Amino acid sequence: MTNEGQQLKPDTASGVLDAVVVGAGFAGMYMVKRLVDLGRTVRCYEAGSNVGGTWYWNRYPGAQCDVESLEYSYSFAADLQQEWNWSRRFAPQPEILKYANHVADRFDLRRHIQFDTRVDSALYDAATTLWTVKLRNGETVRTRFCIMASGNLSTPRVPDIPGLDTFKGESHHSSRWPAGGVDFEGKRVAVIGTGSTGIQIIPVIAKSAARLFVFQRSPNFIVPARNGPLDADFLREYKAVYPQMRHTAQQSQFGVADLPMPTHAALEVSPEERDARYELMWNRGSHPAFLTAFNDLLLDEAANATAAEFVRRKIRSIVEDPRVAELLCPFDHPLGARRLCVGTDYFETYNRPNVTLVDV
Repeated sequence: MTNEGQQLKPDTASGVLDAVVVGAGFAGMYMVKRLVDLGRTVRCYEAGSNVGGTWYWNRYPGAQCDVESLEYSYSFAADLQQEWNWSRRFAPQPEILKYANHVADRFDLRRHIQFDTRVDSALYDAATTLWTVKLRNGETVRTRFCIMASGNLSTPRVPDIPGLDTFKGESHHSSRWPAGGVDFEGKRVAVIGTGSTGIQIIPVIAKSAARLFVFQRSPNFIVPARNGPLDADFLREYKAVYPQMRHTAQQSQFGVADLPMPTHAALEVSPEERDARYELMWNRGSHPAFLTAFNDLLLDEAANATAAEFVRRKIRSIVEDPRVAELLCPFDHPLGARRLCVGTDYFETYNRPNVTLVDV
């Protein structure tokens, strides 16, 4: 991407585009919007049939954002912020996809996007300072700039499990979920993996499946989402100070505005005061809030250990079977060293008689 001050004129006569954008998710759509506003010639190629990126592909049950809706949204247009109303603190996938479609229509972005088109290669020629972008449909495009907005997790990986190719039942990947959904009623279901996706999908499937087997390699630290509806008064008050909230987010440790600013280190206070603070953040919900309970949780291993043990105590208090509870307790990494996940009724799900945890 060139500096905004360098005014490039579209070279339409030569058939050379100013920019090709790969992917029509949140980043790709924003790039198209900015380039068009700057007067560039741009074409976006999207493998899917619509905009949304992650939120187009990930349609699995329970899929939702773990960043609060009012912050997981575009900030480039004040009127867009004011006109769109999120329904819940953490938006579910269908609502985020609806928002992405609204943005595409609101700013007339679709005329610059070619759907159902996969980019196979992009080669740079230093002599001509041009990119040659080859599409799977056989088309070749030349462009001054090639901007990858495809995301770092855009290609699904199916584990090489012996026998998977001869399995007679249904098999689905969370990032390629059938648009019509899957009926789990009365079925025996296995979920492989307990990362962020597994943590969201497992409690939902457990409600309808006859039996659910969860295959876990490594347990994760999980804090509650405390998701819920956003009332009209809260939305009105938040929108009144949206510019200030965006500025605060830009200056914050996690890029999130509504966070407490810790002034104490975890080991500077008594165990009782420390646990009270953790309890407050646990009940508040969201992972940035918990990680900012004290100012040294990501800097001091001993301090981090107090937070990790608090979460393990929570797991043991929620999960009724002590053996299962211990399997769900992470010991192999500090809290926050991996993505701190946000869940709803995840640990409670293992108290259901139809759910079995399998340690692999």
